[in-house]
Amino acid sequence: MLNESPVYAYVPISNIERGRHFYEDVLEFKPQMQIPNVGVTYQSANETAFFMYLSDGAGTNAASTAFWMVDDLEKTVTGLKERGIEFIEYDTPRMKTNNGIFESSGSKAAWFKDPDGNVLALIQEL
Repeated sequence: MLNESPVYAYVPISNIERGRHFYEDVLEFKPQMQIPNVGVTYQSANETAFFMYLSDGAGTNAASTAFWMVDDLEKTVTGLKERGIEFIEYDTPRMKTNNGIFESSGSKAAWFKDPDGNVLALIQEL
């Protein structure tokens, strides 16, 4: 049933202009569909997309809101750092990052936040 339908991420924001600056100018997404005073849809690879929308709940989730599968995590992290993105460092019993990157037996991951505090992730399968 639902496994035959596409799924899209919602990314709540509190200010459309600030959100657009971050997702369009910093992360380089191009707007696909705009609904005035509501939000913007951004297309990603393989026909995936996310909808950035105004919400009073922006930034209230401590877990990842969305993630992107990348081919070269270190290169992507370096490129985003050059654009001013700060990566989250974790040091917990279950996970410790090194220069913003966590590595497990089957993948690498890195996390950063948008201006509203939504946690966004990058994942590379090994």
